[in-house]
Amino acid sequence: MKNTFAVIMAGGKGERFWPLSTSKTPKQMLSLAGGKPLIQLAVERLRGLIPPANIFIITSADLAGAIARTVPSVNPSNIIGEPMGRDTAAAVALASALVGQRARNGVFAVLTADHLIGPKAAFQKSLLACFKAAASNDVLITIGIPPTYAATGFGYIEAGQPSGLPGGAHLVKALRFVEKPDGKTAKRYLASGRYYWNSGMFVWSVAAIQKALEKHAPHLYRMARRLEPQIGSAAFRKALAKEYNQLDRISIDYAVMEKSHNILMARSSFNWDDVGTWAAIEKHFPKDPRGNVRTGLCETLDSDGNIVVSDGRLTGLIGVKDLIVVQANGATLICRKDRAEDVKKLVRLLHDTGAYEELL
Repeated sequence: MKNTFAVIMAGGKGERFWPLSTSKTPKQMLSLAGGKPLIQLAVERLRGLIPPANIFIITSADLAGAIARTVPSVNPSNIIGEPMGRDTAAAVALASALVGQRARNGVFAVLTADHLIGPKAAFQKSLLACFKAAASNDVLITIGIPPTYAATGFGYIEAGQPSGLPGGAHLVKALRFVEKPDGKTAKRYLASGRYYWNSGMFVWSVAAIQKALEKHAPHLYRMARRLEPQIGSAAFRKALAKEYNQLDRISIDYAVMEKSHNILMARSSFNWDDVGTWAAIEKHFPKDPRGNVRTGLCETLDSDGNIVVSDGRLTGLIGVKDLIVVQANGATLICRKDRAEDVKKLVRLLHDTGAYEELL
């Protein structure tokens, strides 16, 4: 389709993958599975659907150069470094300006840089159906993932009736967004069959998302319209910094999606894993006879069900089970698998001490 674009969000820090993930090499730059950096996989899965010239990457300013080297198929001028993190609503507004400057009638997908998705054909088929619906309708499309277990780490979308638009049962009305639930609520969501994981991926036209921004977040709409004529000029970077400096942090879900009434949900037919913690990589690697996942230099004795990542040094385990052990970048992490979510808390604690910035 003409005038279709993709904007890949690549600004996250991936703190739950410390110490392998750091501010200089965040999660999206890591080869956690698939043998390639996650950002490279994100670009490659668009091949054949979106022309390389129509792929944008929004990241942090200090990562723009590294990402350009990692994905040389994307024009460096299409890799935009945000001067500071202002969450997804600001990035979406910026994306609407980038695409709008190229094609006011453009349609674009907002995609993630740090998720594992496949197979490629199913992913592209889903995106194509979304593009067709968004190109000719004033709708905001979010992609929902059929849940496979009662997850408490994801937000959910309650699905309604089929939309009646091209795409059949693939596109349904989105009734509401709900926050990460507790375990009991997550089980109820799973049993109902009506709730889907919120993937954080969207498809819409420039006109539809800017109309929604104008109604629900007018300051972001005005920012997008002010920035659009400056894109590609020598003044753009300074103008972007000025605009971002005036913004508060807010997600696109809070700013727009939870307030809008023209939301559709595309029910995905592809596999999806947000690879949110060290524990999540277990399913993507082979295990030894005792259920250990081992990458790098590692030996185990009488140890079961551990995840070991040892980058550059030999790590040995004796008589332990269900641990995550990561040695990388001059630091070592040891935690129980069921505490994997708390790695982010540890990183914040280390930041607060002010003594370990070179390791973060």
